Amino acid sequence: MQGKATVKLKFQKAKTNKDIQSICNYNIDAFSDSPDFNWNLDEIHNEVSEGWELYSVTVDNEIIAALFFKIDKDTLYTKNTAIKINYQGSGFSHKIKEYFEKVARENKLKHIAHYCRIDNFRMYSLNESHGYRKTPNKFGPDGQVVEWIKDII
Repeated sequence: MQGKATVKLKFQKAKTNKDIQSICNYNIDAFSDSPDFNWNLDEIHNEVSEGWELYSVTVDNEIIAALFFKIDKDTLYTKNTAIKINYQGSGFSHKIKEYFEKVARENKLKHIAHYCRIDNFRMYSLNESHGYRKTPNKFGPDGQVVEWIKDII
């Protein structure tokens, strides 16, 4: 892997069932702890059918993460899988946060709402470092998904 200063992430929207299948297959084991669903093709299709846009995040043509977002009124709703283990610690999670902010600004939105599991303390730290604040809202069958909000100025 190259040094993080020279590595560029590519964000590509899944446009076809083949794209969705590729994202699902790239490393199922790495993403079994997605925020609020099981990482399998049926669940991914369900998310897409509910209005979530699915994107692959790639480095040198290797998918290293997947992300979902959707726009509703003045808010960008977001969630993403963990970065593949051999790419963690390279600043890519920060680049994903920056990408979400870019999308929100391009669409002239006022807020970003991010969802993660209640026990994902790495995401807690990342969210706080990017100016998100945790809300009291909890989701999922056992209240295991929490919401973070960032106001876009």
